[in-house]
Amino acid sequence: MTSQDNTKVTGRSTGMGEGQGKTLAGKVALIAGATRGAGRAMAIELGRAGATVYVTGRTTHGSASETGRPTETIEQTAELVTAAGGEGIAVVVDHLQPEQVRALTERIDKEQGRLDVLVNAVWGGDGLVEHGKKMWECDMDKGLRMLQLGVETHFVTSRYALPLMIRRPGGLVVEMTDGTEEFNRRYREPFYYDLAKYAPIRMAKALAAETAEYGCTAVSLTPGFMRTEAVLEMFGVREENWREGCKVDPTFAVSETPAYVARAVTALASDPDVARLNGRSVSAGALAKEYGFTDVDGSSPDPARYFEELMTTGKAPDPAAYR
Repeated sequence: MTSQDNTKVTGRSTGMGEGQGKTLAGKVALIAGATRGAGRAMAIELGRAGATVYVTGRTTHGSASETGRPTETIEQTAELVTAAGGEGIAVVVDHLQPEQVRALTERIDKEQGRLDVLVNAVWGGDGLVEHGKKMWECDMDKGLRMLQLGVETHFVTSRYALPLMIRRPGGLVVEMTDGTEEFNRRYREPFYYDLAKYAPIRMAKALAAETAEYGCTAVSLTPGFMRTEAVLEMFGVREENWREGCKVDPTFAVSETPAYVARAVTALASDPDVARLNGRSVSAGALAKEYGFTDVDGSSPDPARYFEELMTTGKAPDPAAYR
């Protein structure tokens, strides 16, 4: 998905990427919803920076996700975190069950005594979206489930994780969503999807206000057009030949790997001055310009600018100028 960004870049550069070093050694992170996609990539990149990363989800060995994907598991994610240089710890958690989330944070407290980074990345509601329908035509059960997955899981997790995070200054909460605040001012039909994607932006603002006195920072973060496992399958390609997908949709040319937004999270978590962004809505593309990281192929996709020109002119620009 594309987005515009209301964050002004400042020219800061931390050189984030594969050679970043152990900037997060000694730090503890929780990625809620780390089975696949952006959640898995963020866990890996935080591990590459030296963090201990708790990865949660419902898909474990021998089970399938609500989306029907049996392929990826949280155990695999934890193994990838450890292989990248951190410590990955997999915990089966349904983030709609408060007691399970409470037990998770108590375990982190007992084992680590701290929590420095929380990423609320639970979603999995794409299969519930009913495009082309009015609010009163949508299946209410699907709509409510979308709000449970994209909103309720986030605030339940924050409810139990924040008391641990605010013990020491420097905590970072990242609310994952689709689209920046500026982009989401327009209606993102259908009704329930619009609510699910704007709510994390408001949650980040609210948490920023409530935790600032403890030295904690909260932001909402959006990727661009992300090539997750499911998206690659939908386009009938693999990461090795992803450009073949441009034959299906030319805008696929400005897509990005999940590692791109993952590097954005690592850059934020490694920035001692991240509090300047408290309450802000940011995108992977804008943060890449600010911090100097790239996608895995060395490019810096800028889908916001690409789609702005596409919508303004009605003609698809050369995507090579936007990577």
